Amino acid sequence: MLGNSYDSQVCSISRTLELVGERWSLLIIRNAAFAGMTRFGQFRRSLGIATNVLQSRLDGFVEAGLMERRPAREQPSTAEYVLTRKGHDLVPALVALTAWGDRWAAPDGPPIIYHHTGCGGTVAPQLTCTTCGALADPTQVEAHPGPGMPEERAAVIRRRLAAN
Repeated sequence: MLGNSYDSQVCSISRTLELVGERWSLLIIRNAAFAGMTRFGQFRRSLGIATNVLQSRLDGFVEAGLMERRPAREQPSTAEYVLTRKGHDLVPALVALTAWGDRWAAPDGPPIIYHHTGCGGTVAPQLTCTTCGALADPTQVEAHPGPGMPEERAAVIRRRLAAN
């Protein structure tokens, strides 16, 4: 979707940007996840997005498995776009981006606060160590090669980490 190829990047961030990195993409996902929007017209009116751009994004989400296109319940001749599990799995990223925006780009305070439907508590993103359970400060996070990293690149990263 970005009009640029990241073939040389071995990075899940760049691969994710290929799917949702265009400026309207996360806003469409946001409206589907938090405002319950499913209809083309709802997205168009709420965002003021051009119809051709919106259709392209929705088609891309369906192709990528982020949304499912199906006949609307009330009007089977009209399509609705519903987030799949894969699409809903973007919610933590949206919450994290919102928290960053609340801290650095919301001079009058948070315009939206996310709540847990189970108890009503406020939802916040956290970096948690899967081994000890400690909350990690962002400055305490290092990127190490994973199983999907080609060995020649992994070796370069390991050497850089060892030098630090």
